[in-house]
Amino acid sequence: MKNKYGYVRVSSKDQNIDRQMSAMKQAGIPKDKIYIDKLSGKDFNRPRYKRLIRQLQEGDELYIKSIDRLGRDYDEIIKQWRFLTNIKNIDIIVIDSPLLDTRNQVNGVTGKFISDLILQILSYVAQVERENIRQRQAEGIREAKLKGVAFGRPPKKIPDEFPEILQLWLDEKISLRKASEILNVSHMTFSRWVKQFIKGKMEK
Repeated sequence: MKNKYGYVRVSSKDQNIDRQMSAMKQAGIPKDKIYIDKLSGKDFNRPRYKRLIRQLQEGDELYIKSIDRLGRDYDEIIKQWRFLTNIKNIDIIVIDSPLLDTRNQVNGVTGKFISDLILQILSYVAQVERENIRQRQAEGIREAKLKGVAFGRPPKKIPDEFPEILQLWLDEKISLRKASEILNVSHMTFSRWVKQFIKGKMEK
């Protein structure tokens, strides 16, 4: 006997699952057959999803509201999709995307084949978009640098009490580690301040 399961995912605990749960109810999924993860979709290492996989048997149906609820990375989604449809031999129904329904047949072409093709197209589009984003970012950074825009975290300013602490260190009354602790900075930052301070004095 085939069972109908639902999978619901949001990225964090404070996000609302009502829309996904409503879609599951309309699809006729019993509450005890709905598995919910409140975790990022960066990979499939999610406790409720892994439990769901163990429950799925050949011929069962898995419902998800949209493809991004399954995951974010299309390459990983394709691998997981093939595992579910070819190894577990279940049907997957993406409620918001009628073409991603492995039960359907169009002119004799199986839904599994159509869904696999659609996912490969989506994966290609996503990959092209990622490459375009990286290219736009690189071009933007290059243009900004030409205009003198500085990137990265701004360096910490030398505090007013630095000369006093520096003198104690130069007089060997405190160690480099102690001087850094007093100013609540790393050894590297303290050493950089020493160079800046001395250079500033020499340029005056």
